[in-house]
Amino acid sequence: MSNYKFILSGGGTGGHIYPAVAIADELKSRYPDAEFLFVGASDRMEMDKVPQAGYKIEGLWISGIQRKLTLKNLAFPFKLISSLLKSRKIIKKFKPDAVIGTGGFASGPLLQVASSKGIPSLIQEQNSFPGITNKLLSKKVNTICVAYEGLEKFFPKDKIKLTGNPIRKDLLEVKNKQVEGKNAFNLKEDRQTLLVLGGSLGARRINQLIESNLEFFEAKGIQVIWQCGKLYYDQYKKHNELQNVQVHAFLNQMDLAYAASDIIISRAGAISVSELCIVGKPVVFIPSPNVAEDHQTKNAKSVADKNAAILIKEKDLDTDFQNEFSELISNQDKQNELSKNIKALALVNATKDIVDEVEKLLNK
Repeated sequence: MSNYKFILSGGGTGGHIYPAVAIADELKSRYPDAEFLFVGASDRMEMDKVPQAGYKIEGLWISGIQRKLTLKNLAFPFKLISSLLKSRKIIKKFKPDAVIGTGGFASGPLLQVASSKGIPSLIQEQNSFPGITNKLLSKKVNTICVAYEGLEKFFPKDKIKLTGNPIRKDLLEVKNKQVEGKNAFNLKEDRQTLLVLGGSLGARRINQLIESNLEFFEAKGIQVIWQCGKLYYDQYKKHNELQNVQVHAFLNQMDLAYAASDIIISRAGAISVSELCIVGKPVVFIPSPNVAEDHQTKNAKSVADKNAAILIKEKDLDTDFQNEFSELISNQDKQNELSKNIKALALVNATKDIVDEVEKLLNK
């Protein structure tokens, strides 16, 4: 039977949406006649990004619980009931053969309803420290695909499969695209290239750091590709006038940016970390301290502890950044070692392995 029906749910940030799309693409390549429906939060970015990827999406009226007492929290019980009712309707009408959640608030109600009806269900946890939604769902679903070791603390051990995070296909070929990448960004051959990534929206503290170090980079003979995020572009675009600096709101050809770079500065969201393991370049992680459970620091630490990246906390940037960066840029052996070690952590077949787990559920 190849006319299976799948519901995928996840969203709120790119880190939950892209994995869901990657899983859907892999399912579609195995079952060309299958039907797909995405379920997201009605006011978040998945409502645009999923249709752009070619899939239908329905929105739920849902949001997370804020950490402090706010009006939003008072609405939460109503949103939850509304989302559970709508999830029930969606499932009754669509009749999925399997349901897959990739985290984010919308996946909670949907997987809750699906698993209570005995529909085969799987969640994919991107982080080394799970969010509240997946922790609650883990007792109900059949299978939990994870990207880090040691998650038995949070999830039932017999349901865990170590697969890694689904990664966009175009990143698997990065090492063959160096020339193409350098041309795409008009880079000079005789300079090392620094790629700066702050996530799709941008990272204020990383942007401040880069701006205050532009002369330092110039003195070191470095050219900079700086993705500052769409929230900050107007503030920083003036630096495009500098000879060896280019400021971008967003990088559409991520694979070419990775291919062109020698060293990368990045936040440590789970999907970024997984991508950077596959790309295999020397990385300086500057985790965001403002995310739930400080999971970016935990993600970055799990790589840095294996001597596979450099981790600098935001609070230490003023004292440590220039020293750490100078040492890295002048030490080719150190760059090679970080590069080799981070590559060894890459789980390249993650998407296929996750879909293999979905197939097992279909065959039960």
